[in-house]
Amino acid sequence: MTDPASPRRHSADVQVIAQGSREILLVGTAHVSRESAELVRDLILEERPDRVCVELDAARYEALSQPRRWESLDLREVTRKRQLAPLLANLVLAAYQKKLGGALGVAPGSELVEAARVAESLGIPVVLCDRDVRITLRRVWASLSLWKKSMLLSTLAASLLDKPELDEETLRRLREQDVLSELMRELGEAMPGLKTALIDERDVFLARKILDAGGERVVAVVGAGHVAGIRRELEARRSVDLDEISRIPPVPFLWKAAAWVVPILVLGAIGVVGVRQGAEAMGQNLLFWIVATGLPTTIGAALSFAHPAVVLSAFGVAPFTALHPLLGAGHVLAFLQAWLVPPKVRELETVADDAGSLRRWWGNRLLRIFLVFLLTTIGGMIGTYVGGVEIVSNLLRG
Repeated sequence: MTDPASPRRHSADVQVIAQGSREILLVGTAHVSRESAELVRDLILEERPDRVCVELDAARYEALSQPRRWESLDLREVTRKRQLAPLLANLVLAAYQKKLGGALGVAPGSELVEAARVAESLGIPVVLCDRDVRITLRRVWASLSLWKKSMLLSTLAASLLDKPELDEETLRRLREQDVLSELMRELGEAMPGLKTALIDERDVFLARKILDAGGERVVAVVGAGHVAGIRRELEARRSVDLDEISRIPPVPFLWKAAAWVVPILVLGAIGVVGVRQGAEAMGQNLLFWIVATGLPTTIGAALSFAHPAVVLSAFGVAPFTALHPLLGAGHVLAFLQAWLVPPKVRELETVADDAGSLRRWWGNRLLRIFLVFLLTTIGGMIGTYVGGVEIVSNLLRG
């Protein structure tokens, strides 16, 4: 339970949790706050704990501590493994957080890096307690319905145009428990699946890692939105299967089966039209399918200012990828764009800043790869719908 009689006085952002002879100092921070960075530095220097736990996984720690990490990114491998969508979502979130920090002259996540830096300088073991961000993003995406996914993408896109105006006083209010509890409640009502994967599961994961960190006195630095949930889990000390909440959910069988519906329906309809109405009618329907899928995909490639070879390839790629549930025009064309126009080093270094400005997406080669992926995917979806509806309608009319 929380020890109200602790002889030391701490900031209101620090909660002291006593568990027998063990003491955990749980620090709630704002990830774009200079004040939070100063708080964790002073606390660690004063307390000299046995362990310092931070709300980071290995990938995010590397991302924050090594600004030039983009230089080692293998975009072709990322595209081949169909990981562009989660990487893009992560980049947009990072860009928005950096935009918040920029208004205050502080890098996002600086308090987490500062906690690790101070601990290492004192010879205190640092424990990375968060779940792999890639798993979190995949679980978030899998938990949402198609409509909720659209809402989330719209929100992310809108964040690029947002110009937040925050100061330390605003951030101080946001760290207050009642304000954050209300925010979490509203988030849960709007998107329960998102909150479960993004907040609740990570509260459980973080709490278990903090408990397993060892040491009699521990400083745990986490985002303020996680404090209530982590504290609840720390005090409950319930048995938790971390493997269960670290698993990427498999694609449901019905979704896998549904992915084959479009190609089977389209090819079947074209075949039946050929039997009923002759080779000429079948050829006309096949030509319509090629134009219907190829044209909007090509337009998407052109709007993204893709390499001319990518634009020309889009028309030939789309009719085939639309019939293959394991392929997508966006992934194929983004891979080709990455191969033909690899990003320059300076563009990799400025990608987070460029992502915060919609206009600069077309100027940064890495972001242009994402644009190729997004716009050709949208074009392919439109073409598949138009082509499929027309071919099935021709079959029914025949």
